[in-house]
Amino acid sequence: MWRSPYYNMLGVIGGSGFYELLEKLEEIDLNTPFGRPSDKLMKGKIGDAQVVFLPRHGRGHKLPPHMINYRANLWALKKLGVKKILAPSAVGSLDKNIAPGTFVVCDSYIDRTKGRADTFFDGPEVRHISSVSPYCEALRQEVLSACAKVGVPTIAKGTIVIINGPRFSTVAESHWFSSLGASVIGMTGYPEVALANELGICYANISLVTDYDAGLHNEGGLAASSAVEILAVFKKNLENIKKVILDVIQNSRAMECAECLKKVELSKFN
Repeated sequence: MWRSPYYNMLGVIGGSGFYELLEKLEEIDLNTPFGRPSDKLMKGKIGDAQVVFLPRHGRGHKLPPHMINYRANLWALKKLGVKKILAPSAVGSLDKNIAPGTFVVCDSYIDRTKGRADTFFDGPEVRHISSVSPYCEALRQEVLSACAKVGVPTIAKGTIVIINGPRFSTVAESHWFSSLGASVIGMTGYPEVALANELGICYANISLVTDYDAGLHNEGGLAASSAVEILAVFKKNLENIKKVILDVIQNSRAMECAECLKKVELSKFN
């Protein structure tokens, strides 16, 4: 693959509130073999660290979850030299013990999407990537350490269900996901993680709980949150995740992880 002129980049995929953290901002317009990314990539510095930010839905939130070009996004980040990706996302809780305002640093996922291109290897080259540990454990620990410093309520492990969207789950679906032992539910975490695995990029999902999912509404005294309440939690989550990401960036070496690179090597057929 073409080698970036930059070195040891750390990438952030998220909402539009993050790139204001960057100094000496440079917008980079890239095309990829898989089409165009969600938006221009924004490269800058936070202290001594080089960071690339990509708005997952595009600036102005123009792309719904099922229309995001995930392959182009991950390929573009790899092309710029990104070694680690922090991927915060707003989610609903599937567990009454995981309240709005909590961060869940997931260690597994359940894919319930459909029709999304989720591999770079459509043939003639074929790869089979292990998904036993899809999220980089070393990067997860960096995130957990940062969450502890910030003081945000955090669950150290959990399973995220990724649905296709843009609709939310029915009550029956939500009950089913909870019965599977899932912790939270969102719409964008897959295939981001699988594609990062194929490229040997360390990837950490940080699930930001905004409300309880449909199956928990009106159960055990947990009423459905109003739009005003969800927005208030979202704003608080946004401020906390900025602090967490800032801490990870300032304390991370942004080097490749041997375990994540090993997944790529083990997927090759000799």
